[in-house]
Amino acid sequence: MPGENLSRDEARERAALLSVDGYEVSLDLRSAVGEGQGEPRTFRSVTTIRFRCGEPGASSFADLVAPTVTSVTLNGRDLDPGQVFDGSRITLEDLAAENELTVDAQCAYSRTGEGMHRFVDPEDGEVYLYTQYEPADARRVFANFEQPDLKAPYRFEVRAPEGWTAWSNGAGELIQEGREALPQKGGGGRRAGGVWRFAETKPISTYITCVVAGPYHYVTDSYERVLDDGTKLEIPLGAMCRKGLAPHFDADDVFLITKQGLDFFHEHFDYPYPFGKYDQAFVPEYNLGAMENPGMVTFREEYIFRGKVTQASYEGRANTILHEMAHMWFGDLVTMEWWDDLWLKESFADFMGTFANVGATRFGNAWITFANRRKAWAYRADQLPSTHPVTADIRDLQDAKLNFDGITYAKGASVLKQLVAYVGQDAFLEGARRYFKRHAYGNTRLGDLLSVLAETSGRDMTAWSRSWLQTAGVNSLTPQVLLDADGRIAELAVLQEAAESHPELRPHRVAVGLYRRTPVGDLERYARVEADVEGPRTVVDGLAGAEAPELVLVNDDDLTYCKTRFDETSLATLREHLGALTDPLARALCWSALWNMTRDALLPARDFTALVLRFAGRESEIGVLQMLHAWAESALLHYTAPEGRATGGALLAEGALRELRAAEPGSEHQLAWARFFAHTAGTESALALLKGLLDGTETIPGLEVDQELRWAFLEPLTAHGIADERVLADELARDDTASGKRHQVRCLAARPSAAVKAQAWAQVVESDTLSNALVEATIAGFDQPSQRELTAPYAEKYFAVIERIWQERSIQIGMDVVRGLFPSFQDRRETLDATDAWLTAHADAAPALRRLVLEARDDLARALRGQECDAAAAGR
Repeated sequence: MPGENLSRDEARERAALLSVDGYEVSLDLRSAVGEGQGEPRTFRSVTTIRFRCGEPGASSFADLVAPTVTSVTLNGRDLDPGQVFDGSRITLEDLAAENELTVDAQCAYSRTGEGMHRFVDPEDGEVYLYTQYEPADARRVFANFEQPDLKAPYRFEVRAPEGWTAWSNGAGELIQEGREALPQKGGGGRRAGGVWRFAETKPISTYITCVVAGPYHYVTDSYERVLDDGTKLEIPLGAMCRKGLAPHFDADDVFLITKQGLDFFHEHFDYPYPFGKYDQAFVPEYNLGAMENPGMVTFREEYIFRGKVTQASYEGRANTILHEMAHMWFGDLVTMEWWDDLWLKESFADFMGTFANVGATRFGNAWITFANRRKAWAYRADQLPSTHPVTADIRDLQDAKLNFDGITYAKGASVLKQLVAYVGQDAFLEGARRYFKRHAYGNTRLGDLLSVLAETSGRDMTAWSRSWLQTAGVNSLTPQVLLDADGRIAELAVLQEAAESHPELRPHRVAVGLYRRTPVGDLERYARVEADVEGPRTVVDGLAGAEAPELVLVNDDDLTYCKTRFDETSLATLREHLGALTDPLARALCWSALWNMTRDALLPARDFTALVLRFAGRESEIGVLQMLHAWAESALLHYTAPEGRATGGALLAEGALRELRAAEPGSEHQLAWARFFAHTAGTESALALLKGLLDGTETIPGLEVDQELRWAFLEPLTAHGIADERVLADELARDDTASGKRHQVRCLAARPSAAVKAQAWAQVVESDTLSNALVEATIAGFDQPSQRELTAPYAEKYFAVIERIWQERSIQIGMDVVRGLFPSFQDRRETLDATDAWLTAHADAAPALRRLVLEARDDLARALRGQECDAAAAGR
């Protein structure tokens, strides 16, 4: 839509001209239920904005994405909506020093998870609403100035259908039932409902305002704390989900983590939680993991577990709860000026989530998960052609949407972990405290944070920032060991390399660990030295004279952000004794390094999967084990030579079944191996066992095949033609819920039929009737690795439609389609050539679209290099 993609230059110009004093927003959501207007449904939105203009007589614009605008009034003057509203902007001319703008509009409910999302629960027909705005979708719900640095206080009022409850950022109260909150222009009948009025917020940005409404299941609790000055802080707590999920909702654990987090952040930040209440809503069809709306945090409802899950899932939920809570200070209280400095909130929240998880909850090993899982995301993103500095160049909102990536989150968090080691934890936290007090309810840039850290640490932050925040790419660190005549270390050096595209060599603070086997066969550390690594080669003092190591780990304890490499001796040791490493963090770091070598075509995929088959059964950390399963599957599907896939797949399935039967009955390791077995099952015997486990003719002691596991078993059975549409219909009858429907849709699209693939393609590409969640499920089912020949014709179709999809659909759906339907399983040189041809012919396509295609192209090229490496290994 013209004008919808706000640029940084436009935002800066508007911020220099305007300042906002407050919003009053009234929403009538009664149209969400009943027969209504059909699709698309709309709701009435009336917004009054009070704002000042620094140059009276100047012109500007307000943002609104809506089907129709009924009226626009500026300073008492009625403006013609047909003249001033173009579908995404409202032109404001001849502004006064002080202004009042009122906009009465019909806004559209969303089915894409952007704006005011409307969900109908198929289980009971109940309707649920919630908003999601990041980075700029508040304008789909009310007229505003949609940029993070035009903060203001908000007063929301919501008329909801009878029997509903509504929530927003501030505390709410139900006004008299049946009262007409929004006078209907031109008359019209009165409809029953409740009016909810909410307390005025503190000054916040548009994208973190929020409304949730519906017949949600709601649980309450409270948090109390005596502050250092003796005052008592009381925070009302709430947690909610759909009624259909209420039997599975473990709100007590959510509240436990919440209270532990609030204690932790109060102890470390010395700034009381500033937003009154603390509600947390678990909502359906959510596009994100969660969103930090102050006082009204929203999460994807998949964090409510319908079946048995491992502790890694609970740890992940706790990390997300604490991540969003950290945002109350980093992001909500103090907000970046523009999306260039998105890291000022996301990198900090990602770091603080794990920092608090380790320091306040039962998940004391969360740094291991961070090293193994979050950093893997960062390493991949930092080697893509679209990599960027942590502080990015964000030209517009489409750029901003794509920058919620592994650089901004996981690399940024990794860099902050290093920063804590660099300046010291006390100086870091004191810097944060000064930052909050100095910039409360304001907006900041990079320099604002660096200045307080320089104050508290006494260190020059300029060089550190230039190396770590303002350059892109990941370095590789490799040990070089020279032995003397007695077999002891004469010299140990660390070699640093960088990619040609990003040649920056950075200063690294590392711990170098030396490992040898003990008499009982354990592989343990016997020496450790911390050192500053700079330049291409650094000699590590303090290790000369030590006994010769069997393994050198150059980033022991995970102090820096780098790709770890091994010398020949160390790699040989890992091939034979990786499972003997007793330290779980050291094991996780070695696994991560081996996976990076596989992705870089330095280790054949068959060797990596052999290591998983040999040693993963001894892995104690369940999160690491589940990551190994994901990596092994990726190694098989993308990096194994085509002629070796069938054998490799059979070996993985056999190994998974062996470990499944050997695992402790009823344990989380047994569950993890069961899911991995389902992912790898492709042989007749493996599929027959899955079918038997489903129908009860086969059992494995201790393995409970609950509803979620049933769907996990059904997908491979469907993809291989064993379970048909009737079986899936029967399963949906067992699980006639929103979750069950998503599983069924995915399985239906997985059936091995040309007609099924054509239907799934049409549902996603040629129609926009599916919700975001069902688009995601259909794409996941469509693209099956066992159906490469069946989906081959869609490679050419993909390149023919993606530009149209990008232009016609919302950015979220566009991203889902462009990423999800890229023909990654057509891993041939011809597909790479077709991708290059599209990029050449579409040099003027939207930069965000080109970025997605470039990233997919890089993954494909990397897969082909890995397959060449694997094929060469087959002949050795």
